[in-house]
Amino acid sequence: MEQGIKIDGGYGEGGGQILRSALALSSLTKRPMEVHNIRKGRKNPGLQPQHLTSVLAAQKIASADISGAALGSQHLRFLPKGIQGGNYSFDVSEKKGSAGSVTLVLQTILLPLSLAIRGSTIGIIGGTHVPWSPSFQYLDHIFLPVAKRIGLDIRLTLERWGFYPKGGGKVEAEVLPAGSFSAIDIKERGDLKRIWGVSATSNLPRSIAERQRDQAVTILKGRGFAPQIDIVEAPSIGQGTFLILITEFENSIAGFSSLGARGKRAEKVGEEAATAFLDFYQSGAALDPYLADQLLPYLAIAKGESIITTSRISRHLLTNIWVIEQFLPVKFIVEGKEGEPGKITVSG
Repeated sequence: MEQGIKIDGGYGEGGGQILRSALALSSLTKRPMEVHNIRKGRKNPGLQPQHLTSVLAAQKIASADISGAALGSQHLRFLPKGIQGGNYSFDVSEKKGSAGSVTLVLQTILLPLSLAIRGSTIGIIGGTHVPWSPSFQYLDHIFLPVAKRIGLDIRLTLERWGFYPKGGGKVEAEVLPAGSFSAIDIKERGDLKRIWGVSATSNLPRSIAERQRDQAVTILKGRGFAPQIDIVEAPSIGQGTFLILITEFENSIAGFSSLGARGKRAEKVGEEAATAFLDFYQSGAALDPYLADQLLPYLAIAKGESIITTSRISRHLLTNIWVIEQFLPVKFIVEGKEGEPGKITVSG
């Protein structure tokens, strides 16, 4: 493929993030690409419903020619023609029943659509609160406020929650043209302003949400914090439970969540979210590892030098950096060891 970029989907962490970042950057730069060994490091390698939906979403917004877009495929060719804003709708379960993540599909298309000439509206059906992906609340209350500082103008609406295994959640997104991105400097988080969150159940007793909340509150109050956690009845076609803590600092914001599961005590859900926050707080870093990871492509395009600190340099983050550097003439400087707090610098 002439002037195409070849990406090894088995590199580093070897998961779906390689594909999503590559799709976003190929769409944006109009550089054709070929990805092989897609999700080689996973139990079920190749394109699963969420990944296939991401491919088809990128194809639509970039008017791309593709081959290899099928469930289970480990090889994809993607030849984009240019980003087009517009009205789009996608369903993760269209090809096969799935609670695949809505937010990860959005992660694929929000970057290129933000730099389109005209705005877009997007409707996506699938999982909104499922394992191994950011929840709707994380995207809305953690990612978007920081992204707004970079220059993004995105509005999200949660029409219906979607839990594993039934999915069926629905998110609406409005993306306005950003024009360009601005660099950010978030080395210091500053003082903690407040901790708030929600404890939600869908088609399950309210007492489960109360037990989740009470456990998180007990743990955090024991360490001198005063969280405010609301109880929410989540409209969904299935059953599920969820708790998220949103922690606002002077200069940054971070989020920590946990999902319920059959056989998992409600107290464990509250404990996991609270413990994740305490680990982050002790690190002294500005951003949690998930937000640092999600911001990288935007910082690589932003005008000027961006500097962030994160509570953990993850393999996921390092792999994402590798993908970005395949498409863009940038070099990230990572200070800190994998698995430990660190600082990331890049000049877009």
